[in-house]
Amino acid sequence: MSAVVQSKTNPGNFFEDFEVGQVIRHATPRTVTEGDRAVYGSLYPTRFAVPSSAAFAASVGLDPHPVEELVAFHIAFGKTVPDVSLNAVANLGYAECRFHRPVVPGDTLSTTSEVIGLKQNSNGKSGVVYVRSTATNQRGEVALDWARWVMVHKRDAGAPAPETVVPTLAPALAAADLVVPAGLDFSSYDFEAAGEPHRFGDYAVGEKIDHVDGVTLTESEHQQATRLWQNTAKVHFNVEARPDGRNLVYGGHVISMARALSFNGLANAALIAAINAGAHTAPAFAGDTVYAWSEVLDKAETDASGVGALRLRLVATKGRDESMTLRGEDGKYAPGVLLDLDYWAFVPR
Repeated sequence: MSAVVQSKTNPGNFFEDFEVGQVIRHATPRTVTEGDRAVYGSLYPTRFAVPSSAAFAASVGLDPHPVEELVAFHIAFGKTVPDVSLNAVANLGYAECRFHRPVVPGDTLSTTSEVIGLKQNSNGKSGVVYVRSTATNQRGEVALDWARWVMVHKRDAGAPAPETVVPTLAPALAAADLVVPAGLDFSSYDFEAAGEPHRFGDYAVGEKIDHVDGVTLTESEHQQATRLWQNTAKVHFNVEARPDGRNLVYGGHVISMARALSFNGLANAALIAAINAGAHTAPAFAGDTVYAWSEVLDKAETDASGVGALRLRLVATKGRDESMTLRGEDGKYAPGVLLDLDYWAFVPR
């Protein structure tokens, strides 16, 4: 008599498994440690003063010492992958991401997501899933929330298409909607220690900044980073998951690399307040050399002492583009553009 085989493994959700309004509680909670700060610094050439120095952070009112906002983002994002994008073709974009409070070592982040939209692709083999995710700490306080959309394979190409629902997402968060961390005070900001003299008034809307430096992506580092955030998407580790037999670099790895490179020219863009929108415009692979440039899109003052906000476009490119061209005459992204990220950052006034 043959034994009955019962599968206890999780193949992940496919496009037809999602329903608008569905709420997913993601496993497993993840506690942030000083090790996350150290490994993040070993992966990316980051030098921003607030997450680098506990003394500097305390001098601007942030004690205990927070980690970089993107550490929290990657950890929270990674929680969503097994349920949302394990069977993804690619992550497509982000919107309405707000950082509600600094995350410090010892905080435990848990993430839930709500499906807010579905749209099957014309080929019938995949579709786009829109979710809004929220990460809370061990006290139940919201640390960050964001919307994203991801292209996911169908299990059965013959499965009927769901009703198309495409959510309306704000093109940008208003400056008034930004959450200034409690106690943040840049009135005695140490520009020498931070590394650059440039403050809020030194930047003009429309100004572009070439961050000059480049970093070549490596297979070991991008996989280490992706595993650090417990992101299990097959396309990052398994060469059999893509027709070209190549491991796709996690888009968040490109975001963190570009943010780190932006230090040269934006060293005092001390804290990320929000991500308005983001698009991974082309795939990145090991061997690509990433450069970055920024454009100042808007400026706003805040009620916090000495604190202003810059709305910035951060563009990552494969190879350096000294012309800093985002789109061609046809309106499409210029060749070599890997990332188009629109975000707000707090800077000293």
